[in-house]
Amino acid sequence: MRAEWIAKRRGQGNVSQMHYARQGIVTEEMDYVAQLENLPVEQIRDEVAKGRMIIPANINHPNLEPMAIGIASKCKVNANLGASPNSSGLDEEVDKLKLAVKYGADTVMDLSTGGGNLDEIRTAIINASPVPIGTVPIYHALETVHGRVENLTADDFLHIIEKHAQQGVDYQTIHAGILMEHLPLVRNRLTGIVSRGGGILARWMLHHHKQNPLYTRFQDIIEIFKKYDVSFSLGDSLRPGCTHDASDEAQLAELKTLGQLTRRAWQDDVQVMVEGPGHVPMDQIEFNVKKQMEECSEVVSLDTTLGPAPFYVLGPLVTDIAPGYDHITSAIGAAMAGWYGTAMLCYVTPKEHLGLPNAEDVRNGLIAYKIAAHAADIARHRPGARDRDDELSRARYQFDWNRQFELALDPDRAKEYHDETLPADIYKTAEFCSMCGPKFCPMQTKVDAEALTELEKFLAKEPVTA
Repeated sequence: MRAEWIAKRRGQGNVSQMHYARQGIVTEEMDYVAQLENLPVEQIRDEVAKGRMIIPANINHPNLEPMAIGIASKCKVNANLGASPNSSGLDEEVDKLKLAVKYGADTVMDLSTGGGNLDEIRTAIINASPVPIGTVPIYHALETVHGRVENLTADDFLHIIEKHAQQGVDYQTIHAGILMEHLPLVRNRLTGIVSRGGGILARWMLHHHKQNPLYTRFQDIIEIFKKYDVSFSLGDSLRPGCTHDASDEAQLAELKTLGQLTRRAWQDDVQVMVEGPGHVPMDQIEFNVKKQMEECSEVVSLDTTLGPAPFYVLGPLVTDIAPGYDHITSAIGAAMAGWYGTAMLCYVTPKEHLGLPNAEDVRNGLIAYKIAAHAADIARHRPGARDRDDELSRARYQFDWNRQFELALDPDRAKEYHDETLPADIYKTAEFCSMCGPKFCPMQTKVDAEALTELEKFLAKEPVTA
């Protein structure tokens, strides 16, 4: 779909959606997004120009169906997948991608750390994906030096970042916000540094006693992203790994740096979203969202403010005591974060903290997060957000079982559960389910308008007494 659109822009230097938006140009991607979001195309252009919305759309990913991440658009969900040295490979991860798209993933991150040739795995995922693909290039960089962090150089990082951009990656997690001076701030944490990318860079800085090379070479990364329209996903290397560590000095120090980096990228018209925690008690979620909005904005003049950059959170998990059920502990926090203005939620599967998710884990994690994102859209009173709920409720009241299945977030699971006890086709029109049975379903009580009018007349004449 995008091949002709992209051909017009090749060789123009900066091909980012933000660059065109700031020139007042509406790209085909913006127009497509406007139709998806049911918003005026001028609003989409203006949101992108201000940095409040991004459209991750690498010019080398022509089979992408454009989408938007921002406070003005519907709350989005990302699904993580990726091959591991201990489990899975290319075919399994492509199958997971297709499953993730089936169950509504708006973007997918390839976090492969082994299990085959990483370039081949990544290319296969991009070629099979109609949704934006994100990566964490530092994982690939570490694999090229066989896990020896100290052997990495700044040029090694930049080489891999550009390779991912050339392959068609739409956004990259860049852990540029963790600085040498932040490392002593984790001393009193229960779980230290839990970000894989953050851990790699912390080890590099401790070994070399030099500043984070992704920070010192940030302008070089900006120049790469301009050429391909890759969006920054600024990684939160010091996100809390447990509720005890939430909102601490280390996390907030890095967030301030991420705000500075956001403004640097905006100076060159490069799109940015900012990653956030993590593990956060419910009473601190609103603070975390508002703090990001405060740090990752820029007042240009008295009447003009850029941003806030879209916020993209992992969870957050609101309690730490439910291994095996962390898709639930995190979906609670995700729904709240979305309500307060988070633009995209990174799903968590039941296997979080325990192992590499399989296909069923991907399904369960995605559905939990589609529920959270949809609940957030309803709470934010987005136009039309509740239409599907109302339509399903009407189908439920009319005992239209097949229509209920169609409208469900997971139609296969809804039908499966119904048919466990009432599998025959005749029960698809029955006015009951196996919960209440044929005699006790309250929805069988149909009260028509005429009966209600007669009742109102009676009540007006005869006061109700005990």
